[in-house]
Amino acid sequence: MIQSRNAFGFLTGIFILIFGLGLTTYSQAQDASDFKINQTQTLDLKQAIQISLANNTQMKRSLLSVRDADQQVRNAWSNVMPEVSASANYTRNLEVPVNFIPAIIFDPNANPDDLIPVAFGTDNNWQGGFTVSQTLFSGQAFVGISSSELYKTAQSEGMRATAQGIVTQTRVTYYQALVAKEQLRLVETQINRIKENLEDTRKLFEQGFTDDYAILQLEVQLSNLEPQLTQAEFAVDEALRNLLDVMGLPVQLSVDIKGNLSDYKIDDNSVTDPENKELHEVDTMTPLVLTTDSSEIEQAFELRGDLRVLDIQKQLQGKQLDAQRSAYLPTVFANYGLNWTASQRGKPVFFGTEQTRARSQTLTVGVQLPIFQGFSRDAAIQRSKIQIKDTDLQMYQAQQTANKEIYNAKQGVRQALKTSDALMKAIKQAELGYERSLIRYQNGVGSQQEVTDAELQLRQAEINYAQMVSGYLSAKAQYDQAIGEVPFVGQDIQDIKETIELK
Repeated sequence: MIQSRNAFGFLTGIFILIFGLGLTTYSQAQDASDFKINQTQTLDLKQAIQISLANNTQMKRSLLSVRDADQQVRNAWSNVMPEVSASANYTRNLEVPVNFIPAIIFDPNANPDDLIPVAFGTDNNWQGGFTVSQTLFSGQAFVGISSSELYKTAQSEGMRATAQGIVTQTRVTYYQALVAKEQLRLVETQINRIKENLEDTRKLFEQGFTDDYAILQLEVQLSNLEPQLTQAEFAVDEALRNLLDVMGLPVQLSVDIKGNLSDYKIDDNSVTDPENKELHEVDTMTPLVLTTDSSEIEQAFELRGDLRVLDIQKQLQGKQLDAQRSAYLPTVFANYGLNWTASQRGKPVFFGTEQTRARSQTLTVGVQLPIFQGFSRDAAIQRSKIQIKDTDLQMYQAQQTANKEIYNAKQGVRQALKTSDALMKAIKQAELGYERSLIRYQNGVGSQQEVTDAELQLRQAEINYAQMVSGYLSAKAQYDQAIGEVPFVGQDIQDIKETIELK
């Protein structure tokens, strides 16, 4: 009798995966093998995103989950497909078995207690045949098929969700690396300004317009900036290592990235610096809607893989409930057998001859109906209902969280837009103040302290602007992820599956 196989393997193990995908093309993405340890490679933002999608470990694991789901679908179908098996065996009686039977069978006058030995069997015995088993009806098996398809869809959504998260993480990490580079540049610029000022001061000292204390002050400033320069260099190195890690590349590689935050205009569609071309293109791939729009949350549930998988999880739990209920239904099965037997004396001939060989066929149809199995079936049904209600609560919480993520990202963008003009104005004023303080000092009407203060104000203004631009770009990346419209990520994941470097 064929037992129905357990189909619940496809109804459990659904994970609320984080992030997803549907890529355009990766023809320009660089393979990890293209990078050399001792040779610096310069990347733009698009290339960094493409490499991350192709090499990141999370992306590779999500692809394996999708492939595993494909095999589970095949396994679910095997539960309702026929099973065909063949068997054959040969027995050689080295001594023919002997049985004892009453002698009265052959001699009516014999003593009823007498037994005579009789040899039964032949020297050679053959058996062989085929067996076909088919499940005609099994509620759990049929539910398992549809459940496995849903499970595969859930894993695909999980992969798309992972890709959305990887793209966002790459963007934010890239922007953080640009901020670190900008801070290093500003420290180097400050050192150059002080060196120029020191050279001018020495000339003034030689002409008798100042004393050596002014020179000493500038030399002390240079000495104090050396540790800052070292810290800035290490900060850039750490930021680039973080980016390499997100891209799935060895952190020992030497890379540089394109982008100039000091020249990036967040409220201007024109790009004056070629270094910022890819930054601007990625930023504008998704439109920004700062007004209150209730359709954004609907769009998020339609496009975000981590939210879509919740809906699939609820459907799976509905299938699990159906499977639990089907445990009360009978299982119908059929068996067909085709067999040959042969017996032969003396020297063995494979399966004997036509005179010593016989064939038989059997067909069995059976029904198995579970009557009582304790309270396990009812308890399983109630647990499935509880899990569905729990998923409803998770979906409600996910909606609240998505609303907050969208709102927070918008607030970050609004803050950057509101402070952009003021920060740009502060830079211009700080530049003008530094120039005037330097002229005043060179003309003998100003002090070295005025120049130092003006230089520090200029550097702080430039840092504030770079951090504002990075904050805007990061908030925009988080907004794209919050609404599910991430650059390079669409609803079809086929392009990504074909591009991931899984070795």
